[in-house]
Amino acid sequence: MNWLTDKIEFPSYQQTSREGIIALGGDLSEERLLHAYQNGIFPWFSEGDPIVWYCPLERMVLFPEEVRISKSMQKIINKNDFKITENSVFKEVIYNCKNIARSDGFGTWITDDMEDAYLRLHEIGVAKSIEVWYQNKLVGGLYGLEINNVFCGESMFSFRSNASKLAFIYLAKSAKYKLIDCQIHNDHLASLGAKEIERSRFLNILKEA
Repeated sequence: MNWLTDKIEFPSYQQTSREGIIALGGDLSEERLLHAYQNGIFPWFSEGDPIVWYCPLERMVLFPEEVRISKSMQKIINKNDFKITENSVFKEVIYNCKNIARSDGFGTWITDDMEDAYLRLHEIGVAKSIEVWYQNKLVGGLYGLEINNVFCGESMFSFRSNASKLAFIYLAKSAKYKLIDCQIHNDHLASLGAKEIERSRFLNILKEA
């Protein structure tokens, strides 16, 4: 397995493991994170472990025009009971993504260092959030990185049924992005139209973007 040095670079894609791991170590500086995402690589690790960098052979993505909205979901949208905003409370969104209890355990990967890193990326205008409000209370949202016209989704949360779905649909319908990167397979996002494509195709789209 390849361990990173202080130099801002990653190994070739051919050296990725079957699990999708391309490298270990390094840091979470703005420069390294931007370089990683621009090349289809993202960090995913637990508190106390070395940083693990992934570039899976199959990439879960959503082409915005393929977003799937059920009849019941469309009724919820039409009722206008929820308010949706952008980048108004990024810090609260990432905090909730980090701390909300999840049956799959995937909330634990947002370490303190990861939280700090994405807050810095938000300060320079790269990390973005979508917030969902109900009766003036934050009930759901998501955050990720904007790499040109690709949105690299990181995490979402929901305190009220369908709130995270509303955020995701809003993102897809915003007409801002050519592609939404969902990283790895997720049944929740698959139900909304996301699908896996080959890494080579994903990297070509990212390069064109």
